[in-house]
Amino acid sequence: MEALPADPTSLLEAVALFADKQVAHDYFVALRWPYAVACPRMDCGSADVAKIANRNAWRCRDCDRQFTAKVGTIFEDSPIGFDKWLPALWMLTACRNGVSSYEIHRALKVTQKTAWFMLHRLRLSLKTETFDTLRGEVEADETYIGGSVKNKRGNIGHSKTGKKAQGPQAGRTVVMGMIERGGRVRAFVIPNVRRTTVMPRIVEHIAPGSTVYTDALHSYNDVSASYAHRVINHAVAYVEGQVHTNSIENFWSVLKRTLAGTYICARPWHLDAYLDEQIFRFNARRENDGTRFTQGLKGADGRRLTWKALTDKNDRE
Repeated sequence: MEALPADPTSLLEAVALFADKQVAHDYFVALRWPYAVACPRMDCGSADVAKIANRNAWRCRDCDRQFTAKVGTIFEDSPIGFDKWLPALWMLTACRNGVSSYEIHRALKVTQKTAWFMLHRLRLSLKTETFDTLRGEVEADETYIGGSVKNKRGNIGHSKTGKKAQGPQAGRTVVMGMIERGGRVRAFVIPNVRRTTVMPRIVEHIAPGSTVYTDALHSYNDVSASYAHRVINHAVAYVEGQVHTNSIENFWSVLKRTLAGTYICARPWHLDAYLDEQIFRFNARRENDGTRFTQGLKGADGRRLTWKALTDKNDRE
């Protein structure tokens, strides 16, 4: 197996390195298979493969099937070359507030529709499948994503029943987040902020005995049963010594700048994907751009997103 080329350290270096389609292809191959190319078929995985002459493809001697480096990854069935995929990933992982499909469209000379699909596939590669349990000092909070009900097109601030929509959750998507102070964050969409919704997430993600900081939302009242619970009442103050939720509020601030300033109208049914993107960048905030890029590229293996699955209206809530 050929040695992996030196990782680029800037966008300029990335564009120059991956401008050659063959170099870009070989870079991904070396990263995906650092020891030897293996059949990516789920029911095979054999390393007994033969390179097909004059093609970027191999044939597995065990299952007798041909494959390329894209098979079994987010790039599968994409006609776009790695010379465009890799710079797009670099831009997505390096830009703190994300990169829009129109920016990718103009920079890489693909259609905006193609760029939008590319970005969603790349977000899948940034998704963190497993997290270590949070412990120590942990902040938990919830936020609301979306505009006011009264500002929505064709809406005069009333629900389907004709009653006036009230409260911060009306017409918005609820996101719950937790962060280990000085460490990693995780966030996910939840249907509501009821105690029966919030508490199972606390128990699932935070180790017993940890100190949990929250605001005065009543749904967190049961936290004290298994944790040292510290509450900050935002109606009175935002900080009382070590009692605050400023770390998770910082994440919400960056997230909302990304959604409002870059993506503008992210749909609720795609919000989890945008969260995956922001979580990846935030958790890798101490890494340099090159390290974030290679971490994101490694996540492309074993995942796939089709256009049908991405746009299936039956999956929307």
